[in-house]
Amino acid sequence: MRTPTAMILGLVLASCGLLFTLTGTLAPGWRRLSGFLDQPVDTVMYQGLWTICLEGSSRERRCQVPDQWAYFSARPVRAAQGLMVASLVVTVGGLLLATLGVRCWQDEPRWALAGVAGLLLAASGLLSLIPVSWYNHVLRDGAVLPLPPGPLTVGVSYSLVLTYLGSCLLILGGFSLALSLAHCCGKCRRPRLRAPRPGPARGATQLSGWPWTQPSADNTSPRQKRPPPTGRPGPGDQKAPRPKVGFRMPAPASPRAYTNPLDVLDGEVIRGDHRGPEQRSSSSTLPCDSDL
Repeated sequence: MRTPTAMILGLVLASCGLLFTLTGTLAPGWRRLSGFLDQPVDTVMYQGLWTICLEGSSRERRCQVPDQWAYFSARPVRAAQGLMVASLVVTVGGLLLATLGVRCWQDEPRWALAGVAGLLLAASGLLSLIPVSWYNHVLRDGAVLPLPPGPLTVGVSYSLVLTYLGSCLLILGGFSLALSLAHCCGKCRRPRLRAPRPGPARGATQLSGWPWTQPSADNTSPRQKRPPPTGRPGPGDQKAPRPKVGFRMPAPASPRAYTNPLDVLDGEVIRGDHRGPEQRSSSSTLPCDSDL
């Protein structure tokens, strides 16, 4: 048996979702700040869940910047740290169960195990989607997520986008694997086949209500004793002619040869021809150049 398409799709989507969520969790790029008053114009700060990086004009990134505004103490950041780690753990466990359920070394997949793995992957996607949505909702709120002083430009960075995309892929992959539970439930609800009832013994004679099918003492077959139905001729009667139905098709016309009614050789004398003009005109019936 081939691996079902839903299982293959679920494994691929879940693997891509794990890669995106892992990158978004570790990379310092959830929020992007620019426009500092005491820094060069092109200085950009990237804030993540575990570290803060500062990128200057020379495109050199300096991480492990000290947190002077209690950014990591904010409730959205602390919730995101715990939920993202839990999501990664549940995702790894769901992929292990899915690998055992989809079967790469068995004849048939384990439908129930694959369905449970799909539910775990969908739950891990929800665990990562909740902190991403909350963080994006309070992204520009300085009271919830502390900001440095000054008119700063706040924007979404790449890690937040990758985490959001990975959460959606985990949910879709988990739902695709969870469809295996429908096959398992349908297999449980399938009606059992009843054993066939024992029929009559082989060679036994079944009697019916018709008089000509009952067994008789002589060797005459029942078909010979069966009386002919009313209105139909017997075997000795003459068959009446059947009326013809339809219309008569016309006979195809016979092909006619082309004849020339004019004598194009009238008045001309052909060398070696001693016949008169009347004889020549009667025999001139073949087409020639004048017909064209």
